[in-house]
Amino acid sequence: MADRDIESWLALSLIPGLGPELTRRLLSALGDPESALAAATATTAPLVGTAVARAIRDGPDPARLAAAMAWLEDPANGIVTLADDDYPRLLLETGDPPAVLYVKGRRELLNAPALAVVGSRNATPQGAENARAFAQVLSESGLAIVSGLALGIDAAAHRGGLQGAGSTIAVLGTGLDIVYPARNRPLAHEIARQGLLMGEFPLGTPAIAGNFPRRNRLISGLAQGVLVVEAAISSGSLITARLALEQGREVFAIPGSIHSPLSKGCHQLIKQGAKLVESAQDVLEELGWAAPPARPRETDDGDHPLLVHLGYDRVSIEALTGRCGLPPEQVSAALLELELRGMVASLPGGKVQRVR
Repeated sequence: MADRDIESWLALSLIPGLGPELTRRLLSALGDPESALAAATATTAPLVGTAVARAIRDGPDPARLAAAMAWLEDPANGIVTLADDDYPRLLLETGDPPAVLYVKGRRELLNAPALAVVGSRNATPQGAENARAFAQVLSESGLAIVSGLALGIDAAAHRGGLQGAGSTIAVLGTGLDIVYPARNRPLAHEIARQGLLMGEFPLGTPAIAGNFPRRNRLISGLAQGVLVVEAAISSGSLITARLALEQGREVFAIPGSIHSPLSKGCHQLIKQGAKLVESAQDVLEELGWAAPPARPRETDDGDHPLLVHLGYDRVSIEALTGRCGLPPEQVSAALLELELRGMVASLPGGKVQRVR
């Protein structure tokens, strides 16, 4: 695409109040961004309303447009528009595709077969490990892992995706020049090198609560299905699952303890018809996708006597001591050993949980 065309697409995307729906209406009537920007207010007002038509007449903020053009000088950065052949095909099938996508990294992943993996920001150790392990196997099978770069399940899913050939796509709810949350900045840099960062919001857009539900439609829209790993009843992951159903995508959920608040969202999805999955193979079979070659099985240490009493639910150290009948100091020593081996995780409130 010529620089002049790129600048026109960016300029149109930076018009205040001109969202995806109005942009598509404008382009459908006037043909291309350059024509839309040059049209008289009397022509655009019936299409987008008087206020937005006046904003089009006034043009975008010159400083923001100049900053976006400067950002594109980096070969790793780019935009993908509705006029481009590599615009994500699955997004075009949804009801609200953005006119412009900002991308950084491996642009070819936009049309790779993909699965979204989402869940709670306050993930349990087991939930995070499930997300990472599922994502790794799915990525090794050739599926790109799509998620939202949030803490908890999203971050674990991205890390698992990076461990396989399918890699990962992070859909941001901010401008691509802002990493939110800041704690995930190293992960975002790794994704930019090995996977893809993308989003619809202009550069400089900060973390605004209302933008994240809009971001979720892109997470589900890019993928063949959505896997929910852990989610409370009020979780934003359930919004992503609902959007996936509206877009005709498959929805999968991993069940959990009946006592955990982070299992209730998944259980609700299963009651409503989501596919219950216990392994990545379940997801692959449902999608009709080939599994990766089997890996050697690791040694099973599940016969440690303390693990037998621990089970898989969260439990206080006092309750565990009562179950096994061992002295408290012996229980503490065994828990420390198991934690160092990655088999048990310490939780707030003096509780512990087994990690598979």
